[in-house]
Amino acid sequence: MSDAQQTQPLPDPRAQWVLSASDEPRPRRRAWPWLVGLLLVVALAVGAWFVGEWIARDIVTKTIRQGAITQLSLPADQQIDVDIEGAVLPQLIAGTLDDVTVASDDVTFGALSGDVVVRAQGVPVRGDAAARSAAATIQLDTPELQTLLEQIPDFPAATVGLVEPNVTASTELQLFGAGIPIGITLTPGVADGDITLSPVSLKLAGAELTASDLTERFGDLAGVVVRDYDVCIREYVPAGVTLTGIRVSGDRVIADLDIDGAIITDPALQANGTCA
Repeated sequence: MSDAQQTQPLPDPRAQWVLSASDEPRPRRRAWPWLVGLLLVVALAVGAWFVGEWIARDIVTKTIRQGAITQLSLPADQQIDVDIEGAVLPQLIAGTLDDVTVASDDVTFGALSGDVVVRAQGVPVRGDAAARSAAATIQLDTPELQTLLEQIPDFPAATVGLVEPNVTASTELQLFGAGIPIGITLTPGVADGDITLSPVSLKLAGAELTASDLTERFGDLAGVVVRDYDVCIREYVPAGVTLTGIRVSGDRVIADLDIDGAIITDPALQANGTCA
């Protein structure tokens, strides 16, 4: 054996540290705090949107309600329901409310009163342009219809009843000082924006007669009953509102009205119309 042995270099401690360090896994950053933070921001944004939407809807609803009370001279405590379809904030940004419905019961316009529903589309939020379209319905019960028909001279409004699809009434023909009871069945209609009531049948002593039958029996005297009755409502509603239809449904009379979209900006259309 040789006395001379080859000397081996000692390992470098720094190299060992590097090798050992490279084999150890790096600690992972936890992602959930970031996710929670992101979700919190989203939640706050959504909450802010809903708060803003609620505030915007409340303001617009109150503005529409107050406008209705002012324009129609209604009591300050009148119950008015306002429904705006869809989210309000985007519509305000766009400058137009897509679809608005306003409803109130027992609204009075002079001799005309009833439950009113108005629906409008494309309503400018600044009130500086016409609405795209608008329409209304008025529902009258029997007492409200009687009050309206009191405007017809010599019409027996107090006897009026409703038997779908007609209006009924009763009166008397005076013959030689004696009153002859006559029952009248009338069909409601519309002519030139006025309500019309046209007799379709009559009853005499329980027997049903036509208008010509009654005329044959009573001559010109029957003309008191056998005629059309007209009711003008234009003096009770704004000039921009036009009666387009009327019908009896159950125990109610339903009147359909068209509203000129320019009524928003035109004072002449906002003023009441006139009857000839």
